[in-house]
Amino acid sequence: MSVQTRAPTLGGAWAARKALGDQLDVSAKLADQILAATGLRVTPAQDGQIHRHDHPDGKRGNKRVWLVCRHNVAVWGDWGTGEQNTVFPDGQQDPEAARQARQEAERASRERQAEVERERAHVARQCRHEWPGLPAADPAHPYLVKKGIPPLALRQDGGKLIVPLYHELILANFQTIGPDGSKRFRTGGRKKGAYYPVGGLRPGVPLLVCEGVATGHTLHQATGYPVACAMDAGNLLPVARSLRARHPDLAIIVAADNDHRTDGNPGITAGRAAASAVGGRCVWPEFPQGAEGTDWNDLAAIGGEVSL
Repeated sequence: MSVQTRAPTLGGAWAARKALGDQLDVSAKLADQILAATGLRVTPAQDGQIHRHDHPDGKRGNKRVWLVCRHNVAVWGDWGTGEQNTVFPDGQQDPEAARQARQEAERASRERQAEVERERAHVARQCRHEWPGLPAADPAHPYLVKKGIPPLALRQDGGKLIVPLYHELILANFQTIGPDGSKRFRTGGRKKGAYYPVGGLRPGVPLLVCEGVATGHTLHQATGYPVACAMDAGNLLPVARSLRARHPDLAIIVAADNDHRTDGNPGITAGRAAASAVGGRCVWPEFPQGAEGTDWNDLAAIGGEVSL
């Protein structure tokens, strides 16, 4: 009796080559899309697992760019913007594979958010533990002297000023300011929607929302109004919305920076958006021709009138 062995069919070899080609096609497209959208270079792994990367424009350790790549489909996105994209080989789509990849990404997103909340809670506990033991800021601190502002509620740790940031009335994070003006937030702590309050709310008195600490102190000195310092332009809107939710009848004025030397003037653009969202109004400092200042503290430093 003779035994015959069956040679691999051309069809099977072709299918294997095509599957490999599809994987390479998806991986290349995925890498190209991520590079074009974020500037991040990645080498996708065809393992069906969630992979996270730091966005080149973001802080290290936030791992906001994510991707899942399995055989002939990939899904990637940016947790910072909410963007999500699905990648297929040329001329092909596999809805079931895409659904599974998206489910994996959604599971990873939930796990990441839980991790973020745990880290925020940990940082908040640290800040609340440390705050009572910190001494009041020295009025002679180089940053305060340079900006011409009093320490008010600031405290100090060695050579660094400590700025308390509150979220929903609870101490949530610190910003530190070095003698040279360098600023840092506690890694992992909440920033979005958190602010540094200057002065207390009073009936019939408007609340100002601004960016930095020096600006907030200058505005409070000039007007007597309470101020919420959002730390940067991107946080004006979250802070204004949070305050509006707690104080529906309060007059809110967004005292924006005037980034007149920057294309698109991001300070005024963000300020107007925040004011519009809460039914408030937006004001900004006007500078003489050739002046390089951008905020209300800069205006005060050249003798300008801080008037709203």
